[in-house]
Amino acid sequence: MKHYLNHWLTQAVLWLAITAFTSGCGHFIGSATENLGLQVKQTLLDQDDPETVVAALPAYLILVESLANQDASPKRLLAAAQLYGAYITLLTDDDARKNRLSNKALSLAERGACASNDDLCSIRQLTLAEFEQKIADTRRDDLDALYALGTTWAAWIQANKTDWNAVAQLAHVKNLMQRILALDEHYQNGAPHLYLAVLESLVPPTLGGKPELAKQHFDRAMQMAPDNLLIPVLYARHYARMMFDRTLHDTLLNDALARPASVPGLTLTNTLAQRQARQLLETANQHF
Repeated sequence: MKHYLNHWLTQAVLWLAITAFTSGCGHFIGSATENLGLQVKQTLLDQDDPETVVAALPAYLILVESLANQDASPKRLLAAAQLYGAYITLLTDDDARKNRLSNKALSLAERGACASNDDLCSIRQLTLAEFEQKIADTRRDDLDALYALGTTWAAWIQANKTDWNAVAQLAHVKNLMQRILALDEHYQNGAPHLYLAVLESLVPPTLGGKPELAKQHFDRAMQMAPDNLLIPVLYARHYARMMFDRTLHDTLLNDALARPASVPGLTLTNTLAQRQARQLLETANQHF
């Protein structure tokens, strides 16, 4: 079971972090640099060469963090947290560095959440029952804080995937995403549906999992963001493979490959998704 969880973390959180990355790029900017910040964000998201983005991000991250330290507003702290969380999932095997950066990302998210709502201060020190109550009391104004906490927490768990105590905290991520959907299903184009779809695919039905919930979330995510090719790829990897549904698996992946990757704001995501789609099709015979 632990091996299965570690495999899920390694494969899934990287792709989910792209969603967090695409939502966080532009929010660190102040009014004086708004136009430049938006242009940088759009250029990054419209890149069809992910390696260029990965190579360029460290300097961008330092800029974002420096602005957050200069003016520790919730918006800047949360944006810096999400960008660090996304970046670490794109790194090659460097566990020590991933641990350092994941701690930074989650710390920034905690600071940003606390700055936006006093009730979210020291949230990670609460018991699960206390945590759930605090999250249940949040409002629409807390959406950005909840999402940043959830995405960076997922990235932190991935960086500490060999620690069973860290993996057990996926329940907190799930709770955060469920609360976001309860407050606003359309937040970030339904991205929390994608997180929950993968989370519900974590445990196979033979071990008590509920794949029907995963399918519902995947279907809803595709309805809300039809141009995002990451969704059908994750649908194939985590649901179709778990259910050994070869027809659904190949249909989803071939459809993702047949569609244009170049979509404003989604080109980077779609390029990475299509790479993964090809890999999944090449290894399908080994799985089914």
